[in-house]
Amino acid sequence: MPSYKEINAGKRTGRRTVKGLLRLNQALDNTVPAKTLDQTLLLASWNIREFGNQKSGGREDEPLFYLAEILSRFDLIAVQEVRDNLDALDRLMAILGGWWRYLVSDVTLGKQGNMERHAYVYDTRKLSFGGLVGELIPPMTKEAGLLTSNFAFARTPYLAGFRAGWFKFTICTQHLYYGESKPDDQQRQKESETIVDLLHKRMRSKDRWANNTILLGDFNVFSTKDRTFLALEKGRFHIPAGLRGQYTNAKLDKPFDQMAFMAPDVDRQIDLARAGVFPFFKYVYRDSDRAEYLPKADDKTYREWRTYKMSDHLPIWVELGVDFSTDYLERKANPSTPGKAKDGATE
Repeated sequence: MPSYKEINAGKRTGRRTVKGLLRLNQALDNTVPAKTLDQTLLLASWNIREFGNQKSGGREDEPLFYLAEILSRFDLIAVQEVRDNLDALDRLMAILGGWWRYLVSDVTLGKQGNMERHAYVYDTRKLSFGGLVGELIPPMTKEAGLLTSNFAFARTPYLAGFRAGWFKFTICTQHLYYGESKPDDQQRQKESETIVDLLHKRMRSKDRWANNTILLGDFNVFSTKDRTFLALEKGRFHIPAGLRGQYTNAKLDKPFDQMAFMAPDVDRQIDLARAGVFPFFKYVYRDSDRAEYLPKADDKTYREWRTYKMSDHLPIWVELGVDFSTDYLERKANPSTPGKAKDGATE
């Protein structure tokens, strides 16, 4: 659990933080499965709005404690919209505890990149970083003696390799271009199609790092009928039934965030896996708390302001079984039957 020792309950903000944490604790206990030593992996994705920016006064200790409380319930979290300044992320990690680590991409330059990074925040008691990390780049072609590319991502996808128990996997997070406020922006659709194609090619490669790939992040999907969304399914990625069509923005009217698997080691679990979206504004920075934070503001102003304390997106999550020891022993007993090898890959 996170460290609460820096909360000063002698001050009004400290007492408010404690009460908010108690509400969050109870809600998370009732919503998210308990973490295990090695049987399961709790995987999450969360676009934390402009994390590191100073809009609306930035993030004080109170929202950082709330963010840490939510993140601590998972083993690995892909975070989008981490900004160039990492001070807020480092403060968050201090609250989470010394066994937590993060991997972070470089800032994506250019106006469309919005000075954003991708990050993986993970619990080292459950996961080991496999050494693979990098950005996903479209293939190059040679023109007039120079290597060029005819397409680029607004924010470069960030890929890493991890192992949890018997489960070895590559994970790729992305924040697709938003562009025009409509279901199928041309750039956004092309980004979705390209990232799926690139990952699919890697899965077919003999020198792939792992047999399992997870794609997740903020895809800015307006509906499950969008071509942006349908590109995931065309690429043979499998979306957990518990997340399919779930609204993931704070307004609860868009399925922006997605999580998809091309992972033979867990594919049989996906439709039955426990999964969900956590609506934190029911428990902290509630509508009923407006007078406590912004007594002179109207509802619209307050609801916008609070997204810079928490986020305008909700975290999505899924629980996976990662203890393949029984399958492995059964294959040992019956070596002619195909199954999982010792590293979690299919023999």
